[in-house]
Amino acid sequence: MGQKVNPTGFRTGIMLDWKSTWYAGKQEFADLLCEDVKIRKFIADYVAKRVKQGRAGISAVRIERTREKVVVYIYSARVGVIIGKKGTEVDKLTKELEDLTHRHIEIKTMEVARPEVDAQLVAEDVADQLEKRQSFRRTMKRTIEQTMEAGARGIRIQLSGRLGGAEMARCETQVAGSIPLSTLRAKVDYGFIEAKTAQGHIGIKVWINSGDFLDAEGDNNAANAQKSKVSKKPARKTQG
Repeated sequence: MGQKVNPTGFRTGIMLDWKSTWYAGKQEFADLLCEDVKIRKFIADYVAKRVKQGRAGISAVRIERTREKVVVYIYSARVGVIIGKKGTEVDKLTKELEDLTHRHIEIKTMEVARPEVDAQLVAEDVADQLEKRQSFRRTMKRTIEQTMEAGARGIRIQLSGRLGGAEMARCETQVAGSIPLSTLRAKVDYGFIEAKTAQGHIGIKVWINSGDFLDAEGDNNAANAQKSKVSKKPARKTQG
């Protein structure tokens, strides 16, 4: 067994919040879980159709449910594509989601201020370059340099598939800085996507270390972690 840890699943419920926030009984749980998957897939497909170049640029989709409505938070670096002129696109998306789920939907768009240090958006950028037949080594090197210049503590990129059109699939990895997968308070982001090339699909995994949760100022998760931090014991005085 390899010593690999998924940083998102490892920190969920401890330093990171769940991507779906709601409660349901045994009879409704499975249906609502499948409905969340449908909502996320529909949003990704809907936005992808309206993007002229590149990918949708959606970092994450968070869902909150109440008795009256379903609130969908879309985190994206290209909010203008989702909203459209005077909010026309977001109104169409809301109506189609309501037809799909038969529930009252409210969509809130959240802009990703620093896409260079968002693992999912970085993975999408690498996929776009590979689909344009760029050299995978050059793409990995340039992406690592951009992310480190943006202030990241570390980044790791792993590509798997028929790299460079080779007959046999293989795995290539490049790392810069530190990626502490087992340190819970380390703010490690993870992203995955597949690039559809002429030779086949190439799997892209990206890990980005953005520092420490406890050092991040203005972060709600860091504040919660700080409250539960155990106070240090005072140093014992030595008798002279």
